[in-house]
Amino acid sequence: MEIKCILINVDNVLITQIEEVGSELGEPDCKLVKPYRFFGEGKMKPWLGDTEITNQTEFMIHSDKILTIFDPTPEIIQEYKELIA
Repeated sequence: MEIKCILINVDNVLITQIEEVGSELGEPDCKLVKPYRFFGEGKMKPWLGDTEITNQTEFMIHSDKILTIFDPTPEIIQEYKELIA
């Protein structure tokens, strides 16, 4: 699974392991694994998991909710890997 940054709205950048999954028309088709919201170098927090709301670490979303996908820098990948270890 690749580690990517995704922009899901104007100021919501996530760094996550992402996997495209087959689905029925209208069903979510992207699985985000251990997504972290990116606020800047050294500033990442779990997107929804590990909060008071849920302990889930995998989330399904529709690909049409993703504005763009891009590669994080090696430093950001390393920081992310340390957080999810």
